[in-house]
Amino acid sequence: MIVTVWLSVEYIQCLLRIKNRGCMGNKATSVARLSSSTMKPRCHVKARCEIYPRSQIQRCPVPDEKVPWSSSFPEYKPVDYTAQSILNKPVYADADIRTEKVDTPLSFNGCDGKINRVSHMGDYEVIDGVPRNPRGRTGVVGRGQLGRWGPNHAADPIVTRWKRDDSGKAVVGADGKSILQFVCVQRRDNHQWAIPGGMVDAGEVVTATLRREFGEEALNSLQMSQEEKKKMEIELTEFFSTGREVYRGYVDDPRNTDNAWMETVAMNFHDEDSSCLGKIDLCAGDDAMNVQWMDLSGSLDLYASHVDFLLEVAKRHSASW
Repeated sequence: MIVTVWLSVEYIQCLLRIKNRGCMGNKATSVARLSSSTMKPRCHVKARCEIYPRSQIQRCPVPDEKVPWSSSFPEYKPVDYTAQSILNKPVYADADIRTEKVDTPLSFNGCDGKINRVSHMGDYEVIDGVPRNPRGRTGVVGRGQLGRWGPNHAADPIVTRWKRDDSGKAVVGADGKSILQFVCVQRRDNHQWAIPGGMVDAGEVVTATLRREFGEEALNSLQMSQEEKKKMEIELTEFFSTGREVYRGYVDDPRNTDNAWMETVAMNFHDEDSSCLGKIDLCAGDDAMNVQWMDLSGSLDLYASHVDFLLEVAKRHSASW
């Protein structure tokens, strides 16, 4: 098995720096001001979708030029919305600090025990007691469908292989470059295709999240017997022990609000000769309704910022796009 191995010096140095901030329980996600990628995310677009996801809430319209907080927008009247499922206080959700009295203030730009509130974008502003989205206005205040005030950390495993014909020869695209494929899942909530990622649990190391989410969504590990899970773990441990960071930072996610937003660490795990994942059957599970190997292409329409991550992967492998 041939697996791409890459660790940046900057990444290791930043982990050492962040140790002093008390966030090492969430090692990889607690790194701020670091991006191993040269990718420049676009102004958020999906975070300004007209209707907020899984609701009938209509956002206050925000023109492109009014997205930055530095732009004057006196007529801005965002809708205040936090889903009832979040207000019911599931274990992963914060209290509504605007209306509830809390014994201990939340440590924005820091850590509350195992809960990481450090942004990959650097320190964010806290206005009237709540964080302010560093990318600008979204048309909604509150937390929407997100549990945490401020950054909500996720991890996205981009698992790739070369597309091959029946003879095992790499398939070439119209641009003369070999075609990469990635494991893609169809989300159960909105039926959009996406990278099989998910939220980082409190105190969880990102590499563990990447492997767990891939197992749950692309291999249906939640329905496996203990013996099957053990076998899967053995097969995946080596493959997921190394990878190449593609992006770290803000995600243009439709769930974002002015006070809560998604951030992620996206990593590429490449099976160069298909000797690892070629032995494993894909099976949709958990939040996914379908799973398949999909060709990387500039025509893809994927959830959130996922197509931007894949473009970066294609560039790094000199693959067709």
